[in-house]
Amino acid sequence: MIMADLLRSDGTRPRVTYYDETSGERIELSAVALDNWVAKAANLLVEEFEAAPGTVITIRLPDGHWRTLYWALGVFATGATLDLTGSADASLTITDDPATAADPLIVVTLPMLARRHPGPLPAGAVDEAAEISGFPDVLIAPASPAAGDRALVAADGELDYAGLVPAGPAGGRVLVTETGADFIRRCLAVWAGDGSVLLVNGADPATLERRLAEERVDPTP
Repeated sequence: MIMADLLRSDGTRPRVTYYDETSGERIELSAVALDNWVAKAANLLVEEFEAAPGTVITIRLPDGHWRTLYWALGVFATGATLDLTGSADASLTITDDPATAADPLIVVTLPMLARRHPGPLPAGAVDEAAEISGFPDVLIAPASPAAGDRALVAADGELDYAGLVPAGPAGGRVLVTETGADFIRRCLAVWAGDGSVLLVNGADPATLERRLAEERVDPTP
């Protein structure tokens, strides 16, 4: 629903801007670009792992990273449950650490231009960087989870699909610094208000202040 609303509002407007000050990366995704990544992720989950309402998928990716967002949205697009606790109930783990003791496993390589994981992967693991581009960038089978279906499981509790998206700032340009479930929900809230998310990792105070001015970020409410 959120992606459809963003596309209707303005598909070309930036919705995620990501800085990694340690590597020099800057990535900007419009609603169209973000939707393409979400669709590819969701289609991979459905085609390779039969993700659907009731499926539990663990994500172990960095807070504040743009890839974490499209994988979270991809899970929600299948109607599955996003687990942030590493629960034994999970049927799939998505991580940037190939040494994670889980099977099956999707291994995500974080740099923007990666076309394959640079090191060895466990047998049977999906190399996201090499595989995701082969999936359609339009959602093939949109899910319709019930309002009461579990959407998000975190250390401090669970949320169903009806309660997943909190109210957010209307149309704002927002720096998001939260972690865990709060990171995902803060971004959902910004988008629900037709806003745009800024993520800045590895910045010292002076650099962060400069980025906030350059990106015209709104004061935090």
